[in-house]
Amino acid sequence: MQEVLSVKNLCKSFNQVIALDDFELRVKEGELFGIVGPDGAGKTTAIKIFCGVEKKDAGDINILGYNIDFNRELINREIGYLSQKFSLYGDLTIDENIEFFAKIHGVKNYKERREELLHFTRLTPFRKRLADKLSGGMRQKLALASTLIHSPKIIFLDEPTNGVDPVSRRDFWGILSVLLKQGITIIISTPYLDETERCTKVALVNKGKVLIQDTPAKIKDVIKENVYEIVCSPVREIYKHLKKRFDQMEIQMFGDRLNVLTSIPFNKVIDEITSQGYKVIDSRKVLPSLENVFIHMMTEAYE
Repeated sequence: MQEVLSVKNLCKSFNQVIALDDFELRVKEGELFGIVGPDGAGKTTAIKIFCGVEKKDAGDINILGYNIDFNRELINREIGYLSQKFSLYGDLTIDENIEFFAKIHGVKNYKERREELLHFTRLTPFRKRLADKLSGGMRQKLALASTLIHSPKIIFLDEPTNGVDPVSRRDFWGILSVLLKQGITIIISTPYLDETERCTKVALVNKGKVLIQDTPAKIKDVIKENVYEIVCSPVREIYKHLKKRFDQMEIQMFGDRLNVLTSIPFNKVIDEITSQGYKVIDSRKVLPSLENVFIHMMTEAYE
């Protein structure tokens, strides 16, 4: 597969704030590529630069073989962009919004394509409804349909499921899986590490830098320590005790359980908990997650 996005040494600052610092990406045709990181990591800035909404300070970017410094118009014909904020027109219906974007992109015979997209996103029964009257999930489907009206080869999606209910999030990812089968390259940014498990490739990003990019499985291979899940009580007190007792241990707290990444023998960890009079309800070894990798790499960076 050929490379459809190549980013080298991309830099961008806003006054004294560095948004992107030698940011690099490589995306191949037909991939579902996830850019994941916390708020302020640089995800939105990068996608805006790729789509021509922001200007870069430095770096080389090629999209579909075109350099963005010289071929912006050609690139724009071949890409679609769904911004982080709902950017359609609330006083227009679903039909009218899609028609508007078809005309912007110069799509003359758009009606058949619009019918396909409405059916595909299951918006046909609501086509006469104003965009302002749609739920969050339906708005994102409308935004995606408008993004696809000119049949782009690549679509850039900036945190499309942020603030959307779980059912709509699932439906949206189902739609993306169909687009992937149609050969469309999808580049999506998200703060949700669990979503990137669905991606072909993933880039973990923090403070404007790409920490690592690869398949989810290969990224998880970074973790050499054991990962344990411990259901215990009182969980907050146990968390504080283990953090104090084992300063190299990486611990996350989820409700009534701890996710522990450590090279310390498991029985020693359990003995440490029970010796303090605390209760261990259940415990097991689990596979590393992308969240484990991200926190592990962040911890190493600050040591």
